[in-house]
Amino acid sequence: MAFAQGSRSGLSYINEVTFGTTPAGNFKDIPYNTHSLELTKERVQSAEIRSDRMTNVDRHGNKQTTGDIVVELADGDYDDLLAAVMFNDWATSVGNPDRLDVGTTFKSISIEDRAEDIAQYMLYSGVALNQMSVSVAPNQMGLTTFSTIGKDMSISQTGKTVDAAAGNDKFDSYSGTLAIGNVGSPAAVGFVNAMDFSVVNSLNPTFVIGSDTTPFLEYGRAAVEGTVTVYFEDEAIINRFINETETAMTIGLNDPTGTNLYTFGFPRIKINGAPVPVDSEQSRMITFPF
Repeated sequence: MAFAQGSRSGLSYINEVTFGTTPAGNFKDIPYNTHSLELTKERVQSAEIRSDRMTNVDRHGNKQTTGDIVVELADGDYDDLLAAVMFNDWATSVGNPDRLDVGTTFKSISIEDRAEDIAQYMLYSGVALNQMSVSVAPNQMGLTTFSTIGKDMSISQTGKTVDAAAGNDKFDSYSGTLAIGNVGSPAAVGFVNAMDFSVVNSLNPTFVIGSDTTPFLEYGRAAVEGTVTVYFEDEAIINRFINETETAMTIGLNDPTGTNLYTFGFPRIKINGAPVPVDSEQSRMITFPF
């Protein structure tokens, strides 16, 4: 008897045209570190009082899929996932970098979880990207977590045809840049220790009578927040907090080739704190939320 091994597993996806309907065509491989995709169900229990103290009815109720996919960012492999979390399409123009802004176009995908060694394939349909969390720090790859919410899951012994990923090198903290400053003119800085940020879409199922799966996912505003840890070098960051100065910030990630720059831009942020604690005998740090 063989048991499924993580080293023989894989993820792939295809963009949906209709929410919850997996279209025909080849899936695309998703390079990933870990994932926690699963089908979950609510429980519906009867409140009837019985003299034997037992529960009369215990049934499965509404279902949905949830889970995180943790990846190391690289050029080309995650552009569709980035577009899904941003509710937009990539804009291209001759002579300028491709650009992706927060938009209003809901997108969904189907994801296949492959257990190749035992030929079991779990298909998640109606999957949307509820959140993206990015972590940049010294001595690590550009870690990103895509948090999903979806409609349904099925399992089969037949898998989809999967196209290989682009296979480009991973982004790291040594090949990027960070700039902070006035709106419209942030300046590169060299005293940043770490940065984490997230985009949250507040997706929720809209359950209806007559079905145990959602016909669609409602969504709220795009909330963009994060924290940055910098060395305490001068008063600049603290004054931006004290004076409630609108600030611009960019973080660029690249791979060792230096030709695949992705820049995350925050054109108007507010710094919402600037504590400068003494935690040890070593460097004092400012960790500011924005």
